Parts: sequence; C-alpha cells; structure tokens
Amino acid sequence: MSDNPTPQAVIFDVGNVLIEWDPDRFYDGAIGEDRRRAMFEALDLHAMNERIDLGAHFTDTVYAEAEKYPDWRAEIRMWHDRWIEMASPVIDHSVRLMKALQDKGVPVFSLTNFGVESYDLAATHYPFLRAFDRDFISGHMRMIKPDPAIYAQVEATAGIKGDALLFTDDRDDNIAAAQGFGWQTHLFEGPQGWADRLVASGLLTRAEAA
Repeated sequence: MSDNPTPQAVIFDVGNVLIEWDPDRFYDGAIGEDRRRAMFEALDLHAMNERIDLGAHFTDTVYAEAEKYPDWRAEIRMWHDRWIEMASPVIDHSVRLMKALQDKGVPVFSLTNFGVESYDLAATHYPFLRAFDRDFISGHMRMIKPDPAIYAQVEATAGIKGDALLFTDDRDDNIAAAQGFGWQTHLFEGPQGWADRLVASGLLTRAEAA
C-alpha cells in the first residue's frame, strides 16, 4: 500500500495512455520514413495540432495548412483524413482499468490535449471516451497541459484538490505540472505499471487490475 491517502478520483490522459498516438509511425507507413523525416523538418505539424488542441476547428486548420504548402498538400491532409489511423490502436488494458475503477465507484476523469472535432471523431470509434465521469478536454477549455490553469480548472470544477487526485500521463512536463498542485501522479510507460500503481494505491485488487 502507498503512504499517500487513497485517491478520491483518478484522472487519465488519453493519448498514449488509452489510445496510442504516434504520427511518426503512421507517416512512416503511409509515405515512408525518408519522406516523413523531410516533411517534419520542413513543417511544424505539431504546432498545427496544438492549435487544434486549443480549440481551432479540426478540418479548417488542417486544410488551411495544406494549402500553404502545396508540395505537401496530400500528406498534410492525411492528418485529418486518416487521423483515426494515427490515433490507434486502443490500449486495451488501460480501458479495462478505467472500467474496473468505475465498477468500484471510483470517479474517473479525462484530462487530455485534444481538439473538439477530433475528440468527437475518436469517440465514434472508441465509445469508452464517452464514459468518463467528467471530461476535461483542452479544445473545449481553450487551454492545454502543462499550463497550470488547466489543472486549477480541474480542481475548481471537480471540487477535489491536491493529493485526493491521482493522475497518469505519458509526458514528464504534464506530470510535473500536476505535482505542482500536490496531485498524486504516475508517469505512464505501459498499462502494467499503471495497474500496479492502482493496486498500490488501494483502489483495485490484483485480480481487478488484470
């Protein structure tokens, strides 16, 4: 058992926690590694995606970016047209852990950098994205991790603060920001480690976390 208090709620990041997110891998398969490397050297598609995560319209933003770079138009449009292939596959064990927590009455929240329309698209393919007890989606909030304001908003909305919250995310900077609010945290490096942490925190038994 952990020395920390048993959390009152558990917060999941989505990308690379519940769903794999690897644009490099997608583009390597779609256009080849050499062309993918050249594209990411020439373009800042991650900055484009950050604008979407901050609430910019998914289709309009990607298609406008594609028109700015005619030599890469088809490849940039893939970010939209084949987006669900980038946001895959599901990390099934993590989804089971989410359900196991809720089956025991533990509230589970999302806290994710995700666009409005792209989240809606993802949820049509992955219905568990509609099953959170509370959703904290950056595109709706118009702020993104690791901005401290988004963590403050979670606390204010949920009415739960500090070490009563247990948060998992795959990025060090997002974890560090949560720690600044006193949250219990787990750097996600795979679902088994997360399962072990939930057991150590007294939230699930070994059998429930399988």
